[in-house]
Amino acid sequence: MKVFVAGASGRVGRKLTEDLVADGHDVIAASRHPESIEQTVHVHPVHMDLHGSVENLSRVLDDADAVYFVAGSRGADLLQTDAFGAVKLMEAAKRDGISRFVILSSIFALEPEKWAVTKGIDTIIDYDIAKFFADNYLVHQSGLDYTVVQPGTLTEDPGTGKITIDEGQAGTNPIADVALTLAKVLEHGNTIGKVLKMRTGDTPIDSALADVK
Repeated sequence: MKVFVAGASGRVGRKLTEDLVADGHDVIAASRHPESIEQTVHVHPVHMDLHGSVENLSRVLDDADAVYFVAGSRGADLLQTDAFGAVKLMEAAKRDGISRFVILSSIFALEPEKWAVTKGIDTIIDYDIAKFFADNYLVHQSGLDYTVVQPGTLTEDPGTGKITIDEGQAGTNPIADVALTLAKVLEHGNTIGKVLKMRTGDTPIDSALADVK
């Protein structure tokens, strides 16, 4: 596939790009700072401004087969980037006839009653509010073939290649495992229309995704 990654210069985006290329995909690596991304035969850096219009975003999608939103402002620009930027990219994808859309979110982002009482996310409630609106739009209004991936707290620990996907408690996730889970979603059509709450676990990522009902 030709895959568009919004936020390709970020912590998750860089590893996701590597994993997608390893799986045989070509990546349009979109970022505010495309100069920080190495261009290769399979990676094509492009400039993306999430403050721009839907029309401008659609111009850089370049007939992609699938779109990932893993961009984030790390708290500096939550409304324009994490919330409305995601919505505009959804609309751009829909305008261009790209139905497959995968978004990186946060555990329990669609369940605000859990935010203040869940360790690890009780300190990032503004971020969860932004993700709440982005996820809701994707699920209920976009009309896209979506997958929402909701990890727990991201860590720099080495990946284990094993996760748990369930409705249970929040946990932690190495960035490498989150990126690989995002990449492997494309191989599992059963994840379309699903919100995947994940944490480090004992099940290999492919098997955990294959078991999603």
